[in-house]
Amino acid sequence: MEHSNSGKNREYFIRRYVERLLVDESVGMLLLDNQFRVIEASPGVCEALGGDRERLIGVRLDEWCARMAEPPPIGRTLLEGEALRNRSFVWRSEGRVRNWLLDGDVLRDGDEAVGVYVTFRDVTYSTALEEQIRRADRLKMIGEVAAGTAHEIRNPLTAIKGFIQLLHKSLTDRKMNRELDYIGIVMSELERVTSLVSEFLLLSKPKEVALVPVHLGELFREMLPMLRNEATMHGILLRYEPRADLPPVFADKELLKQVFLNLGKNAIEAMEQRGTLTIRERRGFGAGPEVLVDVCDTGPGIPQESLERVFDPFFTTKEQGTGLGLSICQRIMHELGGSIGVTSGNGGTVFTVAIPAAGKRGEGIAEDGGALSPDDV
Repeated sequence: MEHSNSGKNREYFIRRYVERLLVDESVGMLLLDNQFRVIEASPGVCEALGGDRERLIGVRLDEWCARMAEPPPIGRTLLEGEALRNRSFVWRSEGRVRNWLLDGDVLRDGDEAVGVYVTFRDVTYSTALEEQIRRADRLKMIGEVAAGTAHEIRNPLTAIKGFIQLLHKSLTDRKMNRELDYIGIVMSELERVTSLVSEFLLLSKPKEVALVPVHLGELFREMLPMLRNEATMHGILLRYEPRADLPPVFADKELLKQVFLNLGKNAIEAMEQRGTLTIRERRGFGAGPEVLVDVCDTGPGIPQESLERVFDPFFTTKEQGTGLGLSICQRIMHELGGSIGVTSGNGGTVFTVAIPAAGKRGEGIAEDGGALSPDDV
């Protein structure tokens, strides 16, 4: 009798486990019969396959996947006993990306294959974390090389600029206007090299970081007038959407300002004389308390093949770009203990900056440092 109850309890727990598994958002389950028809699919799998459960049940999976632009790597070889192990599948839709790892095998009744199962494991977060670590390692290595190179360039560059300035004075005294024009071009190009060297040094190691509570309202009060002038010159409308109930963030104010100025200028350049730049504050829902700031443009968007490389040093789509701006922004956010991400589509591009909050939400906001209204800038 006791053995019978134990068996019933086991069946009960297995049934409850399977039911829980079928609704778990981080784990997906797909069951197919020996004709490769869908018998059961959890919500996450339905999303990955681009259909609802009612439409998928009873459909042959290979026929369904043939209509998909990026189908999962699930084939009929599963029925022949060829197991699926840690196969990667990337699902994309309207700017959203989920990374899945797939495992599957045949289900047998004795020697007969009665169907197959496939499990989907959501590894989006761990994949992003691994990529962030790899990128940080690359930045560190490039930064070390850049620092040495920048110092070697800066010394002769200083001498060249000094002699060019002496030559400029001499030519001015002689009123050699044509040659002065040439000197002007040389000086302009030297300034570009100097600016590049400065970016090298910032990429290698930002200035000494001073982490203190920073009110975003105060930061944007100082920064947005500069960005608004830039937007006006390019025919861009600037919108600011503050949140009065957010806490101060824990950051270096000047470095954080540099990040938003860089992202704002990139957005303005991407829209080419028309569009709207929106800077939006919102609550974060990460593992720790954080504040999110979205920098949104209404430009043409970034192609998918470029989107994965936008933070790589020296990668740029601009003719005169160095490809260091976004790398520096990411390096700064890494130093501040935050992060920066990007999504893009036909409606434009959104860079999201996540900054650690200082203290509990809503605590310690000064009367003169709270959120601005859109009319304050």
